[in-house]
Amino acid sequence: MRHLTLTGRKIMEGACTSTALVSHAPISFLGGVNPTDGKVTLKNKDIPGQCVKDKILVFPEHVGSTVGSYVLYSLSKRGLAPAAIIVQEADAVIAVGAVIANIPMIDRVDISQIKTGDTVQVDGEKGTATILKRAKS
Repeated sequence: MRHLTLTGRKIMEGACTSTALVSHAPISFLGGVNPTDGKVTLKNKDIPGQCVKDKILVFPEHVGSTVGSYVLYSLSKRGLAPAAIIVQEADAVIAVGAVIANIPMIDRVDISQIKTGDTVQVDGEKGTATILKRAKS
C-alpha cells in the first residue's frame, strides 16, 4: 500500500504513530469519556466501551461542556490520554484540552479516509496525518 498523507491545520505540535480509533459521531469528553479509565461511555457512538489510551482519536467535532478540556487534561495526568487527536473541525474547548494535556492535534482533515485500526502517523507541526497501514477488514 502506498502511504496516504492527509493535510490539515496544526493545532498542537508533537508527533506520534499509533492505531486509529474513529468515531463518526461528535464526542463530548464530559460525560462521553470516563476520565478514570479512558473508555468511551456514550452508547450512541460507534466506539462505545473502547479505550482512547494511546490511540489516534479521530472524530468530526467536539460537543458539550467547556469542562471537556479538563477531562482531556485529567486523562493525560492518569496516563490514559489519546496519543494524538484528529478532528474534522476543532472548537476552542478541544483545542485548549489538547494544549494543556500536551496531545498532538490537527484538524481540517478528511477523516472519512481513516478507519478504526489503521496505523496512522500524526505530525502536529506539519499538520499531517499519514496512513501507514490499513486495518484488516
